Amino acid sequence: MTGKAAVINGFNQPMEFRDYLIPDVGPDDLLVKISMANICGSDLHFLRGGGPKTTLAFPQIMGHEMVGSVYALGDRVTTDSAGDPLRVGDRVVFSYFRPCGTCWACLTHVPGCLNRYRDWLGVSSETPPHFNGAYGEYYYMKPGHWVFTVPDELPDQLVSPTNCALSEVIYGLHRLGITLGDTIVIQGVGGLGLYATAIAREMGAGRVIVIDRIPERLELAGAFGADHLLNAAEADADERIARVREWTAGRGPDVMAEFTGVPQVLQEGLLMLRVGGRYLWIGNVNLGTVAEIDPGRAVRESKTIIGLVVYEPWVMPRALDFLKRTQHKYPFHRIISHVFPFERINEAFEFARQGKAIRVGIEMR
Repeated sequence: MTGKAAVINGFNQPMEFRDYLIPDVGPDDLLVKISMANICGSDLHFLRGGGPKTTLAFPQIMGHEMVGSVYALGDRVTTDSAGDPLRVGDRVVFSYFRPCGTCWACLTHVPGCLNRYRDWLGVSSETPPHFNGAYGEYYYMKPGHWVFTVPDELPDQLVSPTNCALSEVIYGLHRLGITLGDTIVIQGVGGLGLYATAIAREMGAGRVIVIDRIPERLELAGAFGADHLLNAAEADADERIARVREWTAGRGPDVMAEFTGVPQVLQEGLLMLRVGGRYLWIGNVNLGTVAEIDPGRAVRESKTIIGLVVYEPWVMPRALDFLKRTQHKYPFHRIISHVFPFERINEAFEFARQGKAIRVGIEMR
């Protein structure tokens, strides 16, 4: 039997479909049948040649945000990563990266293992077991991936961003630390910024301010509980800083989180942030991009900057529990704003590049 995958043969090229043999599963491995995959902002960067500057082995199956059901289990796999029974047919979410366990990051319990993509971006889809990215009908997992069963009441459209956008935001705000009553400014309210709006509120933020240039995203951020909406297209940097200070009694916010992927907003954020404030950097995933920053604003005003990518395993089950508890409180169903069938994946990417969607989903069945 074969399964279909959408592969790229180079940057800035359309994907083409290829059929690969469905692999046999090793005793400690498992194979997932993908039901929905998403187009994350970093996928758009990767296809343009941005991102982590990993040497890609073409042809390559891209994509990393997904949900599916267990298709085959190795003989020694009986439970998920939380110890719950795992059976063929169970719906699961799982990490798209696999820490190596032996690098300095892993030895010091830092989640950003530099070898985490070794079974993905560094391996051609022509190499068995072939299915190493989200834009295929199957996904093969070796030991070291985290996998968790999904509650029945959560639909794929809510769950599919769990292993990237949702878990990364939960972990980032956990590391940042939100104290009861804090004011947070969120720069950029795409998928990650919208999750951050709700999560910050659930963690005890007293005031949530969001900044974006797209009116539809600002309107949606209001539905997610934002207190103040600031359209960056209608005010220059000085005006934005003044507005935020007006909303924070002249002090500036306690915490800020950047999800825009635009390096130039970082200096603006440093100027907004109060003395002793904390600043989370997640959006700027591209290496080699630069911005002019005044480091004295951090040093002389005792500001903390946290940059991170990926997360620890405990985050994913808590992300699922968060969705289960709050799915009717926040409009999560609006984050995947447009869905395309798998055979129209190139059209889906072209639509996502236009910036009209919050997040685009690819339905595999």
